Amino acid sequence: MQCLNRSVSLPLARRLLARHLSTKLFVGGLSYDTNETVLKDAFGKYGEIIEAVKVICHRVYGESKGYGFVQFSSEAAASTALKEMDGQLLDDRNIRVHYAHKWS
Repeated sequence: MQCLNRSVSLPLARRLLARHLSTKLFVGGLSYDTNETVLKDAFGKYGEIIEAVKVICHRVYGESKGYGFVQFSSEAAASTALKEMDGQLLDDRNIRVHYAHKWS
């Protein structure tokens, strides 16, 4: 019986996870009036969005928490969107754009 070499499989898993996460962007500083359509229209010009754009809302009140996520089909599109949109005005607010990170 052969054991898996963790030193080989763990870096591979990290690279695969990093590749997935490098296409998903966190968008913060959103106006409470910004909805998913506005977010999709603003980011869609940088490439194909593969996952539903999501504005995070309060569970009870249904109001925006002021941040959301956008996932692109390619790393290049995500990178371009990050560079172009970070610090830009969207619904009269300067937004912050970063790569999304999975919290454990």
